[in-house]
Amino acid sequence: MKYDFDRRIDRTGTASYKWDQSEKLFGSKDILPLWVADMDFEAPREVVEAVTRRAEKGIYGYTARPQSYYDAIVGWLSRRHGWTIQQEWISSSPGVVPALSVMVQAFTEPGDGIILQSPVYYPFYDVIKMNGRTIVDNPLILQDGRYTMDYELLERQARDGAKMLLLCSPHNPGGRVWTREELEKVGEICAKYGVLVVADEIHHDLVFSGHKHTPYASLSDTWAQNSVTCIAPSKTFNLAGLQSAAVIIPNADIRRKYNELLKTLSIHMETYFGLTATEVSYTFGDEWLDQLLVYLEGNLQALLEFMRERLPEVKIIKPEGTYLVWMDCSAISNQPQELKQLMFNKAGVAFSEGSVFGKQGAGYLRVNIACPRSLLLEALDKFAKAVRA
Repeated sequence: MKYDFDRRIDRTGTASYKWDQSEKLFGSKDILPLWVADMDFEAPREVVEAVTRRAEKGIYGYTARPQSYYDAIVGWLSRRHGWTIQQEWISSSPGVVPALSVMVQAFTEPGDGIILQSPVYYPFYDVIKMNGRTIVDNPLILQDGRYTMDYELLERQARDGAKMLLLCSPHNPGGRVWTREELEKVGEICAKYGVLVVADEIHHDLVFSGHKHTPYASLSDTWAQNSVTCIAPSKTFNLAGLQSAAVIIPNADIRRKYNELLKTLSIHMETYFGLTATEVSYTFGDEWLDQLLVYLEGNLQALLEFMRERLPEVKIIKPEGTYLVWMDCSAISNQPQELKQLMFNKAGVAFSEGSVFGKQGAGYLRVNIACPRSLLLEALDKFAKAVRA
């Protein structure tokens, strides 16, 4: 391995949302945090060096997007995902969640129904409720340890007037990498009833062997015209703090309206460092990502073996993608507060408590495995000892 993902890097004292808030959030500064979805790995060396060179300029002014920025995004999607896009389709956002919120504001009215598929990334609920829209829940179906979609219910909800679907693809926290056939069923329903599909594909690069991510908008030119795709290098290359995302909008009318609201909110400018990190990671990051995926699969296997030996009562929803593992801990407790007490007060670890992803998540925990293996196993050991105690 060219890259050392085993190296433990001390992130404390860096204003890290993940590492420097344990005492405030969980009651102790000594908690091992495997919750918020950023990685404990250094970004690709090419990115670090490019950002450092940019910092040394000493002037951090307003930043425009050069041609090379667009070329990097277009090239990455073509090379990694077989999706050919046009440069003019690319807009931006400080992040994927802000883009989702702008879409909700731009293309729905207060009170309108917006479909999400629970359990799901909790900001989906926020961008609907806090914008005064109505959550239309299309719960996923758990069958034999794998989530599937309820198409019959989805069609009823679309027919009843829902205006938008927030599609999480790959799915967080369930780890599903939706197949082409599954997405085609979604496309048929949403096209039939005029439901705008806004796809959060931020985890699109993080797919395990045997699975393949299909960009929703690549399925059909017609469906692409009724869709928006949100991507970012933040999850793939651990760049979340640089706040740079790409929003791909094939439909010119949708793109114009989105860009107008983006400018109204004055969040249309690229950040000085984010632009460079995006361009460099999408240009030079292939080898780093390929090795990362091998390491993550090793971490996943280590977790599966650990739980099988030490906590066999915990049922693992084996992920097909992302670096997040969804664990059914209801045999230990299905009470969120009890699981929190077990983690924070007894084990000294912080996983994500499941009920924040929807009511179906009560009794579940989400573990971020994007960390050195020794750290992952240390946290799992602390958790297992607390359970047995």
